Amino acid sequence: MPSRVKASFVAPMLLQPTAKLPENRDRWMYELKLDGYRAIAYKTGGTLRLRSRNNKDFDACYPAVVRGLAGLPNETVIDGEIVALDASGRPSFSALQNYGSPSTPVVYYVFDVMVVAGRNVMAESLEARRRLLQQKIVPKLKAPVQYSPELEATLRDLVHSVRTLGLEGVVAKRRDSRYEPGLRSGAWMKMRVNRSQEFVIAGYTVGTTSFDAVIIGHYDGERLLYVARTRNGFTPLVRAQLFKKFRGLEIPECPFANLPEARSGRWGQGLTAEKMAECRWLKPELVGRFEFVEWTPDNHLRHSRFVGLREPR
Repeated sequence: MPSRVKASFVAPMLLQPTAKLPENRDRWMYELKLDGYRAIAYKTGGTLRLRSRNNKDFDACYPAVVRGLAGLPNETVIDGEIVALDASGRPSFSALQNYGSPSTPVVYYVFDVMVVAGRNVMAESLEARRRLLQQKIVPKLKAPVQYSPELEATLRDLVHSVRTLGLEGVVAKRRDSRYEPGLRSGAWMKMRVNRSQEFVIAGYTVGTTSFDAVIIGHYDGERLLYVARTRNGFTPLVRAQLFKKFRGLEIPECPFANLPEARSGRWGQGLTAEKMAECRWLKPELVGRFEFVEWTPDNHLRHSRFVGLREPR
């Protein structure tokens, strides 16, 4: 009979980013990619601990989650993600970053188990571990702790649904995978399914040979409002082609009605007067499609990425 182990922090297994997930559902299971904080919960000697992916204390930050985990069996370790929900009930990283209000719902979604009542199960398959999680652990937990279920659909349908609902992405995990603490082996993969929208390109910051980032916005009536700078999504060829289109569009004055901004903001997307000295402005004629994760509370885009220039209509 295997010897019992004491529960302690386990570095979470990591996901490999990819632009395309495997489509074999017999070998892979799919889950939602949750835009939150990875968290490890364990109970040892009757004492519960909630820790960040870097083993920082989360107990005081999320007391409701700790209360929901009170029934966790002794000498047990589980893996999951802490997520805040916006007004529409969707996971929102911005809401989590600004968490502190009782009106912001927080949920701890549990999706794996590494130690069950003193038994190390990390060498067992993902499917076996999740059965243990559902049978031995989830029934003992209370809200706001929830089980993160497998998504029973084709990958194509899942991606379509995630995009339609404005969620972050999809995770694929090999059904026979063991739990590999702290490793990014490729047995777990993640694909971001970003939201997308057309925005006006009305400026750029200077790079070594062309531009470093484009400055984009959208119209509110007749006012052009700044929303982001992005340097992602440009291949060298696309960057050179787009930079050529900037020629003849340069203007001396900033076309954005809401600039300069008073502060840089939490993610540094704010354009202050000091940062505007690095910008070059364009006639607001070019329109591109950009992917992004979400709108921030200060009306900026988070994790924006250039997709392509809109063809003239």
